[in-house]
Amino acid sequence: MKSYQPKMLRNVALISHGGAGKTSIAEALLYQAGVTNRRGRVEDRNTVSDFDPEEQRRGISVNLSVLPFEWRDHKINLIDSPGYLDFVGEARSALRVADSALIVVDAISGAEVGTELMWEYADERQLPRMIFINKMDRDTARYERALESLQMAFNAKLVPIQMPIGQGHGFKGVVDLITRRAKDAKGQEMTIPPELKRAVDDAAIALMESAAEGDDDLILKYLDGEELTADEVCRGLKASIKKGTLVPVLVGSAEGVGMAALADAMVELLPSPEEAPAEQGQRGEQPIALKTDPAGPLAAFVFKTVVDPYGTLSIFHVYSGTVKSDSRVRNQRTGEEERIGQLFLVRGKEQIPVERVEAGDIGGLAKLSATNTGDTLGEVAITPVEMPQPVFAAAVLPHNQSDIDKLTQMLGRVIQEDPSLRWVRRLDTRQLVLAGMGDTHLDVARHRLERLGVHVDLQTPQVAYKETVSRSGTARYRHKKQTGGAGQFGEVDLRVEPLPRGSSFEFGSEVFGGAISHNFIPSIEKGIRQILDHGVMAGFPVVDVKAIVTDGKEHPVDSKDIAFQIAGREAFKQAFQQAQPVLLEPIYNVTITVPEQYLGDVMGDLNTRRGRVMGMEQMAHKAIVHAQVPESQMLRYAVELRSMTQGHGLFSMEFDHYDPVPEYIAKDLIANAQVAHAHE
Repeated sequence: MKSYQPKMLRNVALISHGGAGKTSIAEALLYQAGVTNRRGRVEDRNTVSDFDPEEQRRGISVNLSVLPFEWRDHKINLIDSPGYLDFVGEARSALRVADSALIVVDAISGAEVGTELMWEYADERQLPRMIFINKMDRDTARYERALESLQMAFNAKLVPIQMPIGQGHGFKGVVDLITRRAKDAKGQEMTIPPELKRAVDDAAIALMESAAEGDDDLILKYLDGEELTADEVCRGLKASIKKGTLVPVLVGSAEGVGMAALADAMVELLPSPEEAPAEQGQRGEQPIALKTDPAGPLAAFVFKTVVDPYGTLSIFHVYSGTVKSDSRVRNQRTGEEERIGQLFLVRGKEQIPVERVEAGDIGGLAKLSATNTGDTLGEVAITPVEMPQPVFAAAVLPHNQSDIDKLTQMLGRVIQEDPSLRWVRRLDTRQLVLAGMGDTHLDVARHRLERLGVHVDLQTPQVAYKETVSRSGTARYRHKKQTGGAGQFGEVDLRVEPLPRGSSFEFGSEVFGGAISHNFIPSIEKGIRQILDHGVMAGFPVVDVKAIVTDGKEHPVDSKDIAFQIAGREAFKQAFQQAQPVLLEPIYNVTITVPEQYLGDVMGDLNTRRGRVMGMEQMAHKAIVHAQVPESQMLRYAVELRSMTQGHGLFSMEFDHYDPVPEYIAKDLIANAQVAHAHE
């Protein structure tokens, strides 16, 4: 594949709700462009895009995939991204490096929750976009209904530039409203059916008016009563699309109908990297706006890393400058130099060797030593992709204890490939916890670990309960041991008091007059601290407590360090039990966004989860609920909310504070914990 100037490139993110047919459209475009000699099918597991074993096993995309093809002396870098909501991190990465977006919509379902979410992500980047209504050949396809659902979902000017000829089994072809010419399913010109002529004329006039609004010269010509030429309509449309004031709507089927017209529209209407807004970077301490210039300062942004047992492949977008084979570049995050070996253009898993990758284009590099997704190679640093906060977690248990050290290393490699995953070793529950966007997301991560040689199970993580007291309590404990030789003696009077939340543990002494020698006070503290991590009631860590030694006794011969450690520890346990102990549970701030029709179900469900609604607001046709909910009630909420709202509900959560567990729940927790400890 030859090298292309920036003005001849198009970087297009392919996004949609899951199942709308993105991957099938990508396959049809590759076939139409002559890249492949037959169209791959998702069900046959032979698509160029879905080459990962997990994608083939599940029949869905779980990774973004770069699919370049040449069309009319241009190169289109199509970035196919997953539509399944567990893998939105991949879609965000695709949109981060794209100059425009192609949103695929199912003609049967219309706008869906994933469509709306991807639209919002495209809004964040202010990307020009176009819509393709797919599956017009399916039985229950309804073009008008799908278009109406899009108009209701989005506050945007949607302008059809094509009209379908029939629908369902009667879908015969597409009318181009710019040229007013029709093509059949084989791409051959056909006569516009008489019953469509008036609708075509009306739609073409509306399109011409919309195009004229994008250019001052065109609007003057149109107002003077002159018709715009097809080239002028394209010019006006492109200007409006670039400004974000208009979104063109195309129509067809991934079975091949409308694919050539779709590729034409991407070339004619979507902006090149040269026409896109300048990327903002940082050169040392100075901000810099990067022009898409092959001779500019080098900034190659790594937006995807592919990991396998043999190494890594880093896929990057060159915002400025030129990356050359057999050179050296600096990683802006680490400051280390990386050796650039053979460069590639990537198409799915295919690697096409090239000598250079210039500004505006996308390439690949193998076996970089210290470069991760989100890093920039070159002279200018670029802000990494902002990943969504995880909402679903699981404890990771290796099948073999000998794999524990290897597990952390391999988890790092899995997260290198998918930065929307996070892992942490929790000291409070002594578990290694992996977090992501849903149960499918974590299951894919588990299978990736297996391919890297580590077999694990995923379990519901333990909640990080803590123990504290709600009032003062006192106790006296005497430790006396005589075994024939030197004995042990220590007596401690102790008071415990509650502290404000987040105060951890404090220790003090009110002993005066030598009842306990000064050198034994640290021994008492040491004995108490030995049980803080293991708790008094149920084995949970003790927090927000102050222990104060008030009095005690010692023996001139038998008192020693170990005796006061034991006395202090046991006195603390007894005083703790006298101070009305309580369990604390983590409380999270939760923000839930759902369509209005699901609000009642969500509110009722929050009540069953002991949630406290803190406020509500409306946004378009959606309700946003702010609540505080115990962590124990949120462990599978990502799955349950999706089921409750038919996939339309979204939420985020963030730790806020600890609160006492209701007594009726605490009793069961304590009893269960005591049984578990008895069997350890």
